[in-house]
Amino acid sequence: MARILVVEDEADLRKVLEFNLRHAGHEVLAMGNGAEGLRQAAEKEPALILLDLMLPDLGGQEVLRLLKRDERTSEIPVLLLTARGEETDRVVGFELGAEDYVVKPFSVRELLLRIEVILRRAGGARGAVPIAFGRLRVVPDAHRVFVDDVEIELTAIEFRLLHTLMARKNRVQNRSALLDSVWGIEADITTRTVDTHVKRLREKLGPAGAYIETVRGVGYRFADAPDVKAS
Repeated sequence: MARILVVEDEADLRKVLEFNLRHAGHEVLAMGNGAEGLRQAAEKEPALILLDLMLPDLGGQEVLRLLKRDERTSEIPVLLLTARGEETDRVVGFELGAEDYVVKPFSVRELLLRIEVILRRAGGARGAVPIAFGRLRVVPDAHRVFVDDVEIELTAIEFRLLHTLMARKNRVQNRSALLDSVWGIEADITTRTVDTHVKRLREKLGPAGAYIETVRGVGYRFADAPDVKAS
């Protein structure tokens, strides 16, 4: 069982989500606006937040930004619910740190499966030991990354992308496999999204970005040993 916060202004849909989540064994907190959702997230520390993008007060993207800026809520996974399914909206959501994105109308059964994937993935990261590689150090359970002992701020997606590549070092990962492993779904977004995130991740990692190697025509690979140029 997990505590799940639902931030959704449509009363009927909110009731449907409450009913099905409780039936699945979860504790549910349900709010109809962004401001109350932010307050409940900070006070109740839910394991997951279902966040509608179209809210009557704060926009969902602004709520997501504020969640990720607050140290009390920055590590809480967020699944976005919205009627807006354009690729740009989905990409912005992921770049802000969302775990997943579901477009209305959606199957409640599929939503519950996606929730279980996120909760299982979040639970699996707890207790993991720090990983050191050349100038790079990753602390999975604290969601922290250091380059030359200087902490680097990564979004949830960037962190999971880095962790996934490191866990499979010296093995080529094609873009479709990364979408499935990092986003946790058969993502309805283009593989260009992977390239965008890898580029941004490399930039943030600075000299340690060289550890992420491009395999032309295939995908990406994390180096087997620290590269001379990055060490």
